[in-house]
Amino acid sequence: MELIFYGFVFWLGGTLYQALELWWRKRTHVSMFLAGGTAAGLLEFFCNGVFFALPLFFKCLLGALIITLVEFSFGCVVNLGMGLKVWDYSGYPWQVLGQVCLFYSLLWGVVSLPALLLLDFLHRLVV
Repeated sequence: MELIFYGFVFWLGGTLYQALELWWRKRTHVSMFLAGGTAAGLLEFFCNGVFFALPLFFKCLLGALIITLVEFSFGCVVNLGMGLKVWDYSGYPWQVLGQVCLFYSLLWGVVSLPALLLLDFLHRLVV
């Protein structure tokens, strides 16, 4: 049952991540589905599992870190390794290799709040 739940979380995270991309940037890429699904699964595992007792504020900070690390990892593979240029933050201040930047890391902390609330709801519903 847990594997099915994580599969659903992956699908939901990927779908919502792509929807957010379409709304924000007016375009997306299949790699964003994979990144969103990965991020959602990690948020569920760490924020509703390993660190479930953390206050919501700290879970949002953890969410920002998780999503930033996922974005950096996927960016290194998709953008730098495969040369697909799905996104480029090199024009932003406080960026790393053009794959992540402080502005979007902070934004991921804000986006983590509704994501964590949704995951918490689903977790309580299923588990």
